[in-house]
Amino acid sequence: MKGSAILLVDDEKVFTSNMSKLLTSRGYRVTAVNDGDSAIRALQENRYDVVVLDLKMPGIDGLTTLKEINKLGLFTETLILTGHGSIDTALEALRHGAYDYLTKPCEIDDLVEKIEGAWKKKDTKEQKDLQEKVQRVVESPSAAFSLFGKGKGKKK
Repeated sequence: MKGSAILLVDDEKVFTSNMSKLLTSRGYRVTAVNDGDSAIRALQENRYDVVVLDLKMPGIDGLTTLKEINKLGLFTETLILTGHGSIDTALEALRHGAYDYLTKPCEIDDLVEKIEGAWKKKDTKEQKDLQEKVQRVVESPSAAFSLFGKGKGKKK
């Protein structure tokens, strides 16, 4: 969906710069980082709808980054970018909860199509979670305290 927040994670700075410009010109809000540690920090500080994650990076690789993203328990979907030689790793990433994958280099239209699909899946999961919380509050109003925190409106 246009206006979605995208976190682009790839160690190739030229790629992230060019892809950021292309996605921004299509109406997305893009943040680009160049390693897994920066991606985790960005996700802890801001909300993103879709993470576009390269698998092959120095330091924390994409698969390890994906596992760390999953531990955060966020409503975000991860789309994997992979080189031609790492399809097996991309399939492993799917087993660890990635939405889908694309091989690099990829066409911007293909990437946008995958981002839109990932956003729809994220939105569906978020709506389902909200409906479940509302239902729990309807069934037991005191459940609101455990769902939404006690006082000051803070989430747990």
